[in-house]
Amino acid sequence: MRSRKILVIEDEAPIVRLLKYNLEREGYEVRAARDGEDGLKRFRSLRPDLVILDLMLPKADGLDLCRIMRSESRAALLILTARKEEADRVVGLELGADDYVTKPFSVRELLARVKALIRRSGGLPPAGQPMRFGSVALDPERHEVTVGKRPVHLSSKEFALLKTLAEAGGRVMEREKILETVWGYERSSEIDTRTVDQHVARLRAKLGPESARIVTVKSIGYKLKTN
Repeated sequence: MRSRKILVIEDEAPIVRLLKYNLEREGYEVRAARDGEDGLKRFRSLRPDLVILDLMLPKADGLDLCRIMRSESRAALLILTARKEEADRVVGLELGADDYVTKPFSVRELLARVKALIRRSGGLPPAGQPMRFGSVALDPERHEVTVGKRPVHLSSKEFALLKTLAEAGGRVMEREKILETVWGYERSSEIDTRTVDQHVARLRAKLGPESARIVTVKSIGYKLKTN
């Protein structure tokens, strides 16, 4: 099995050395960037499995980087920052971060979180590659879905909904988060959450025997059974 690649984007040299030493001891391949501009370049060239991202960086805002990275990749994102305000944490998670650790931090706890995120995202193929769950194949590049050998014709929103659930890796997605992701953050407050339910119903009908993979989590939202 190949080594998992981790990109550390952090401007404090002692923290970079600490993370690199401990992560490499765990068998990860680690690269580092000391500012946001270089971090984005390395992110696009390295295609890491996980990013440890500081919010306060030279040359770029960490939250902006988080948004860009999530739009381009399914890599796990762990925010590491001295900012302790709840608003920063909430915004980071809303922009697509998977976890949030504040400084000072326990190395053992951070390693445990890294392992959990790597394990959770380990079943996802590289960005652009088809995602498979059961007899369903979803190809983001060709914008195609098949069940077995049968092509499934989805609207753009239905396709985006299925892709969003698949990328969550089995985690529950709230209806509001689905609205933000599929319909756009700016419009999500204008759209009734029942729109999500209606699209899920149509999607299930089109998936036929695989419809049960989309599971309703009462009063919260939906998740996709990927195995």
